[in-house]
Amino acid sequence: MQPTSDVARDLASIECRLNGRRLQAVVPVHRTLLDFLRNDLGLTGAKRACDVQVCGACTVLVDGMPVSACTYLALEVHGKTVETCEGLARDGRLHPIQQAFVDAGALQCGFCTPGMVMITRALLNDHPRPSVEVIKAYLHGNLCRCTGYKKILEAVETAARACAAEDRAAAT
Repeated sequence: MQPTSDVARDLASIECRLNGRRLQAVVPVHRTLLDFLRNDLGLTGAKRACDVQVCGACTVLVDGMPVSACTYLALEVHGKTVETCEGLARDGRLHPIQQAFVDAGALQCGFCTPGMVMITRALLNDHPRPSVEVIKAYLHGNLCRCTGYKKILEAVETAARACAAEDRAAAT
């Protein structure tokens, strides 16, 4: 399924699922997903930093896969599912990953936190009980200038345990 495009105006109509809700929009064909999320939709969790896919501050999930929203075009989400850090909390409660970052003090300035949370979400979807080596491999593309990563690693390990416990509770 391709987005429809009005070539004369360089616009594209897109339809996707964003944070669990159906979304229809018309976007300029050159608009990045990051600009669409932040400027058009007011979802400011993903941050602009490097604009070249090396820092991870803009990480969101598209069909469960982490992408750099700074270089991913908004029209590319047509027919897909997009998840941002704003979409993780439910019923006014932080997601266990978000809560683990708070509890571990892995926030510091908070600039990288949404990207770290989303890459952790992707990691735990792929590896519910990750080793420290696997955690480090997943976090490799997400930079933090404040924490020194120790608290972030602790947060991911805590999140893995919390998500596993939540899954066990849901299964009973």
